[in-house]
Amino acid sequence: MASAVPHPRPSLLDYQTAKLALTRNRRVGALYRLLQLAVLGYLLGWVLLARRGYQDTDPAPHAALLAKLKGAAVAAGGRRLWDVADYGWGAPGENGLFLVTNFIATVQQSQGTCPESPAVPDAQCVEDVDCPMGNPVSRGNGIRTGKCVMFNSTHSTCEIYGWCPVESSTLPRKPLLAEAENFTLFIKNTVHFTKFNFSRCNALQTNDSTYFKTCTYNPSSSPFCPVFRVRDVVEAAGETFGDLALLGGSISIRIKWDCDLDRPAAQCQPQYSFSLQDRRYNFRTASYYWDSQRRLYRTLLKLYGIRFDISVHGQAGKFSIIPAAVSFGTGIALFGTATVICDLVLLYLDKEADLYWKEKFEEVRMGPLEREVGVELCKQI
Repeated sequence: MASAVPHPRPSLLDYQTAKLALTRNRRVGALYRLLQLAVLGYLLGWVLLARRGYQDTDPAPHAALLAKLKGAAVAAGGRRLWDVADYGWGAPGENGLFLVTNFIATVQQSQGTCPESPAVPDAQCVEDVDCPMGNPVSRGNGIRTGKCVMFNSTHSTCEIYGWCPVESSTLPRKPLLAEAENFTLFIKNTVHFTKFNFSRCNALQTNDSTYFKTCTYNPSSSPFCPVFRVRDVVEAAGETFGDLALLGGSISIRIKWDCDLDRPAAQCQPQYSFSLQDRRYNFRTASYYWDSQRRLYRTLLKLYGIRFDISVHGQAGKFSIIPAAVSFGTGIALFGTATVICDLVLLYLDKEADLYWKEKFEEVRMGPLEREVGVELCKQI
């Protein structure tokens, strides 16, 4: 084959019009078909099937949530019965609930003077000068009185004015409310997609008053039972109840709604996911009372337990001609990229690029006669 004469590249002010040229290059032809298949797979698999690009969507549903704990247990080592009013913290309508699983109780505290706990580093002393009067004990329980007193036979601490005796720091080795693993968590959630005027509830609509007292959530057999056993929730978050109940923790419960309204409404079901957020969770609370001599006392409780944080997310989609047209138009336009890429390969990367340039681009020059005809046509216009 004779060597091809290099064809001049077009300049900035030249005008180019399309010209079709059949190129029998198997490698570029295979690349062209592969690119078309990739675009087709993206359009059908991702845009239409996975992302449902033919639908109009409502990504922000209005959600109503009701959460309650249920169960009763006797604290280990005692006779006190704990029911939902004792171990459940948080209003039923809130998105977070706290379940008490362990506690430290300091009973019959009254305001007065007593030695600070030796567990507080800033409270230890040798003589009175180590306890300046009026200064609070850092991270302690009261205000220094200026005296260094014996806490026990081995430790001396600053005397304080506060609630006495000071808070106990002895944590039980096992959770006192170990039976809480069999308690139940009731979560009722209703979502409303205002764009489509569509509502859905995660609880089965039934007239059977005993249904919610006997069912337990199971994704396959009872997906519309909103009653969860605490131990199942903890295990779904990747923890064991015994370990988490000792020092407490925080678990996130995420309810996700993904509703395809082109299908029957019964297929719009919630998806639950559980994840551990923190392995320690506790806080203090106190109950106050007066004795027969009108002296104020309190019982201080340091409560350890599991906090459940519940969040609702979701979206609904329904066929609409506008997003469908946009998705199809975008997909068809992407087919043009296959032609552009193959042209770039032929014109810049192929070893016979100069020949392709010559065949693809044809320079048309106007002679004197054609130029005069063109001028006359312009004048007539």
